[in-house]
Amino acid sequence: MNKMLTVALVQETDHGSTEANLAVIEQRVAEAAARGAKLVLLQELHNSAYFCQHESVAEFDRAEAVPGPTTERLGQLAKQNGVVIVGSVFERRAAGLYHNTAVVLESDGTLAGKYRKMHIPDDPGFYEKFYFTPGDLGFTPINTSVGRLGVLVCWDQWYPEAARMMALAGADLLLYPTAIGWDPSDDTAENARQRDAWMLSHRGHAVANGLPVLSCNRTGHEPSPLGAAGIRFWGSSHILGPQGELLAEAGIDAPELLIHEIDLARSENVRRMWPFLRDRRIDAYQDLLRRYRD
Repeated sequence: MNKMLTVALVQETDHGSTEANLAVIEQRVAEAAARGAKLVLLQELHNSAYFCQHESVAEFDRAEAVPGPTTERLGQLAKQNGVVIVGSVFERRAAGLYHNTAVVLESDGTLAGKYRKMHIPDDPGFYEKFYFTPGDLGFTPINTSVGRLGVLVCWDQWYPEAARMMALAGADLLLYPTAIGWDPSDDTAENARQRDAWMLSHRGHAVANGLPVLSCNRTGHEPSPLGAAGIRFWGSSHILGPQGELLAEAGIDAPELLIHEIDLARSENVRRMWPFLRDRRIDAYQDLLRRYRD
């Protein structure tokens, strides 16, 4: 495996339709490949607006099989440009059974694997439990030509257990397709606290596991179908090194193609200096399997 890896994050806004969104993704992936990228990460549910702002049975019509139309199109795009693509699909597994699923397309166009989002939120503006069944594929990295990808999705990014499980399974880097933003009614101080907490959680995953972290968020304001203020997605897609260092960061308010070269060999060196995996007290962690210690 080549230890130097150029990665690209496609931070985008919703362009109004699946066809329009995929057309922009095709342009961005081609540009990323032309600039040397071998791994491209897309944002969560990139085919459409973030429809989970309300609960509507009509939204289930967006779902599709995996493999299916989106994986076929992304596979063709990956093969055409010689890159590995991590995408995000509203998966229809069966009638009444749907998942929020990340898909990985190898550079030869084949489907290398998928990950079904494990942690499903249910908060104002993020009514995902109405749509998605929690994942059942576990925390298993996906083998690709650019390394073992520890792919997680959005709400998973707040859980140190998820990042750790991917690290323990041999992930070379952690990737998070994401859709997160502000309630426009919140004040500036609250906005800053939320975004800072989000960045800190990712930096903590990088440090605690000695791994690079890639997080690709959407940007722009999307109104709520319920007539509420909607969500202002805060962009800020970023690439972190294995000590939590910020290698590259996109802006808040505009689409951006974020590209950076990372050195995967640094993880080995960092883990030799900070051997967190060595010093884990696995004999004393049984209570982690409990909901709470009453």
